[in-house]
Amino acid sequence: MLTIERTAIPEILILEPKRFGDHRGFFSETWSRRGFAEATGIGHDFVQDNHSMSAQRGVIRGLHFQIPPHAQGKLVRVTRGAVLDVAVDIRRGSPTFGRHVAVELSAQNWRQLWIPPGFAHGFCTLEPDTEVQYKVTDYYAPDHDLGLAFDDPALGIAWPVAPAEAVLSDKDRRHPVLSDLPDYFGYHEA
Repeated sequence: MLTIERTAIPEILILEPKRFGDHRGFFSETWSRRGFAEATGIGHDFVQDNHSMSAQRGVIRGLHFQIPPHAQGKLVRVTRGAVLDVAVDIRRGSPTFGRHVAVELSAQNWRQLWIPPGFAHGFCTLEPDTEVQYKVTDYYAPDHDLGLAFDDPALGIAWPVAPAEAVLSDKDRRHPVLSDLPDYFGYHEA
């Protein structure tokens, strides 16, 4: 069983799998291709699972994306701790181009975020020792792996940490702002 919530950007979905609990703990079916397709009308195959652990609060990973022909859709969830998860529309011509969705995902709220290709994705940890797991629709392709500046003022993202205090990789400090991104993704109405 799966609850689906639409966001301000219709292609981004919040999913909440049902948890069945008792004195032992809980059970949850966190992914079902059939269930996802029936609930959303979207049929994707995931080819790779990724798992990250961030030791500190205030770690920002992103904003990342892969360009065609290796663009990735992502289904993101948190299995320990909590994050502010963010997806930015980078599809030129989209009515929501440059806008973002920000959702708290945590081990406690059990929410997941579906982010289709054409969006930059990143998150900021809200607790130490946070673990994020996500499925992707295409394999990691280093030559197609790019990013967008997390602190681009044009995006208006209210990160829960000041940019100067964010814990970032060197790579994530060097991404371009949205106005400098080439047209990697176009918008095609469904």
